[in-house]
Amino acid sequence: MMAAMTLSTLLACSPMSAPPPPEPEVDSLEVVTDSDSLAAGDAEAIHPSARGLEALVPAVAQHPYHVDSGERAFLHRFAFSPAYGTLGTQRLFTFRLAYNPNRWLGYEGALSHNPGEAVHAVLHNLSAIVRHPAGGRYQPYLIAGYGMLIVFPGQSLNAASVTKNALTLGGGLEFYIRTDLAIRAEMAQATVLGKQRDRDGVVAYNYLQQTIGLSFYRSIRP
Repeated sequence: MMAAMTLSTLLACSPMSAPPPPEPEVDSLEVVTDSDSLAAGDAEAIHPSARGLEALVPAVAQHPYHVDSGERAFLHRFAFSPAYGTLGTQRLFTFRLAYNPNRWLGYEGALSHNPGEAVHAVLHNLSAIVRHPAGGRYQPYLIAGYGMLIVFPGQSLNAASVTKNALTLGGGLEFYIRTDLAIRAEMAQATVLGKQRDRDGVVAYNYLQQTIGLSFYRSIRP
């Protein structure tokens, strides 16, 4: 009796060996061997294009419309800005290239074309852009510059091109889509200095210049 009780007690105290759990079913399409994984990793390390197109700015690929917090950074930055608008009542196409030697001042060169019907004009000028760096997506600025306006005749006979001095003064606003890309709207007055027939002295001709375009920013190391 004691032997039976001892055996029962031992059986009750001894852990029962549970049967092994069933192995999970694995889809044959998801099975990847170590060698296959290693080969894929080596291929991506050697040829990054195997994963698809690589972004020029990796942060943009993850957050395409992200704007960095804090004030906008302009120190040692280049900006290229194509734009379309009007000069007076005529169409205007312009291309601008700017460099910012410090955080609030920038120098910009612009080449603009005014394709008129009877005559057409080319305006090239050098301007200074003054701004107070702001946070968020909006950045206002002031601009002032000096340049030359060259007016070319159309189909007129015995007519030569005319070159005039031009002064520009105005302001604009940039709306940042992301840190390195902004929509730029600008309004300025272009004052062309010249002479008028049968009139002495210098005559000032004022034209309203309105443009809208994009600003592409890139940073460089000093």
